[in-house]
Parts: sequence; structure tokens; C-alpha cells
Amino acid sequence: MAWVEDGPAHAEPVLLLHGEPSWSFLYRKMIPILVAAGHRVICPDLVGFGRSDKPTRIEDHTYARHVEWMRSLVFDALDLRKVTLVGQDWGGLIGLRLAAEHPDRFANIVVANTGLPTGDIPMPDIWWQFRNAIQKAPKVDVGRFVASGCRRPLGDDVIAAYDAPFPDDSYCAGPRAMPGLVPTSPDDPAAEANRAAWKVLRASKTPMLVAFSDGDPITGGMAPIFKKEMRGAHGIEHPVISGAGHFLQEDAGEDLASAIVEFLRDR
Repeated sequence: MAWVEDGPAHAEPVLLLHGEPSWSFLYRKMIPILVAAGHRVICPDLVGFGRSDKPTRIEDHTYARHVEWMRSLVFDALDLRKVTLVGQDWGGLIGLRLAAEHPDRFANIVVANTGLPTGDIPMPDIWWQFRNAIQKAPKVDVGRFVASGCRRPLGDDVIAAYDAPFPDDSYCAGPRAMPGLVPTSPDDPAAEANRAAWKVLRASKTPMLVAFSDGDPITGGMAPIFKKEMRGAHGIEHPVISGAGHFLQEDAGEDLASAIVEFLRDR
């Protein structure tokens, strides 16, 4: 796995996890703000994305494997402790599992346009449309898919940057696979592990910031659920990141980073 690292080596780490179909480039607006506030930033590329290795078969990707790949990087390779998790999209699906399964490693959690699905609640229609589109598209235009999840138009150079790690379809097994790994029925292979994670996280005292945008039709409904059900979210002032779509790091990365800095200042 590849990752970006910046900031003081002795500082407590902020782990920035991207989702589908982006890569660590998504956090480029946020990293300087977090580093300027004195934080150490670790920003990996999921396996199959960015500069990380890209298995060529869709069946090489499973939810459990992605959790294990990330665990191996952040705990075995980097030995991170007192971690602040920032998870968006699949970054939350993976990161929240790690936070539930290794609670002693995490000091804070930030959820931003993400969830932890168990298949017990139907996914929104727009998510099914995205899943069908990316699985059936003759060519996976990653930059175009990211742009469709933003409120603000992306320049050609930014779209090209999102496309860069995926020069042809042989590199795109990850983006094609991930929507199919989201638990959409109660008997999904990952559903039980996610239910167990919910049980741990509901009772956890680990502070949780819920920082969703005001314009995400995919995960927006999760914000009030996190605020209500997660013990660590109680008593915290949760921001709404305005003017942003699903990829709030792209639309309003500076605002999200500033909210995280303020949250950590109070811890």
C-alpha cells in the first residue's frame, strides 16, 4: 500500500481514509491545514486505488480483505497509536471496523459522508444507479464519477489527476468491485461483522465528530443516526459542511479540515 505522510513525526496521527472511486489526492486541500495545526497526517491509498497495488481480478477484493490490508498498514507497518480516524465513503466502512475491532488504538473518530451498512436498511436509489453505472461502464472514468459527486465543477487538470492511477481498464478492478462489497442484505458476508462493530461503537466513549455535507444524497441520512446512536457523539457540536456534495473534501476540504482542527483542539 502507498500512503502520503506529513507533519511532525512525534505528533498524534490523523488517519485520512478515502473511498470509492477516489484516492489520496482527494485530501490534498486538507493535509496542509492539519499539518499547520501540528498534526501528523497519514493518508493511504486503498489497495486497488491511487499508487497502491492493483489486483486485476474483481474477486480479489473483499470487504474483509480491505479491512485487513488497512490494519496491516496502520498497525503492523506504521504502529500507529492514539489515532484520529477521518473516514469518508469506504474510508468509513473500513475505518469504523478498525476502530471497533481495535478500540485501544483510536483516540478520536471523524465520520464524513459515510456509513457502516449492515443490509438492514435499504440503500438509496441513487447509490444503486452509481453501482450499476460503474460496474457496467465499458470504461471507468474515475474523474468523471468523482465530478458527478461534487457540487462544484472540477477543472480538466483535476479530473485528469483522479484518472491518472487508472490508465486502462486492467487497473480498474478496485473501482468496479467496491460497490458490490457494500452489504445490501442482512445475510451479506460482511453484515454480521458490521453489526458487531455497531455494538462496540454505540457504547464507546471515543469522541466522534459527525461532519457531513449538506448535499450528499448517498449517505446524508446517516448523519442523524450517528449523532443519536453513538455515545461518543453526544455533547459535541457537529458542523454541517455547506455547499458540498458527496466528495466534501473536494468541494469544501478547507472547511472540513478546519472543523477537524477545532474538534481536536477541544480534546
